[in-house]
Amino acid sequence: MAKVSIYLNFQGNTAEAFHFYKSVFKTEFATPMMFMKDVPPQPGAPSLSEKDANSVMHVSLPILGGTVIMGTDMLESMGHKLVIGNNTTINLEPDTREETDRLFNALSAGGSNIAAMRDEFWGYWGCCLDRFGIRWMFNLSNQQ
Repeated sequence: MAKVSIYLNFQGNTAEAFHFYKSVFKTEFATPMMFMKDVPPQPGAPSLSEKDANSVMHVSLPILGGTVIMGTDMLESMGHKLVIGNNTTINLEPDTREETDRLFNALSAGGSNIAAMRDEFWGYWGCCLDRFGIRWMFNLSNQQ
C-alpha cells in the first residue's frame, strides 16, 4: 500500500532529535536505528571517519495518525551542508516502479533532479526539487 512520510535531515544530532521525538509521541522506532557504518561498502567510496561512521544513516518513527517521520545525518565530509530548504523532504512510497517513475518525472519537470532514480541496496530511490522549491524523495523497497 502506498505511503507518505516526512524525511528530516540533521547535521549530526539525528539520534538526539529522534530520542526526543520518541519521548514526546510515546512511540517506538519502526526499525532499529541504522548508522553509516551499517551501510554495505560502495565501490570507490571513501572511508568514513569514526564520527561519520557513528552518524545516523536512517531512523523511522511513527508519530500521529499513521504519519511517520524519518531522519538522517548529513555528512559534511561528503559535501552535505544543512540549510533551511534541504532539512525537510516529503517521502513518497508508491506501489510500483512505474508509478514511482511517473511521480518523479512529473514533480521534477521544471525543477531539478537532486538524485536521479536508481537502484540502491534497499530498493529503487531518487530525489528531486520541484519548480516551487519543495524536495520530494521516492522509495520503492525491494520487498515490493
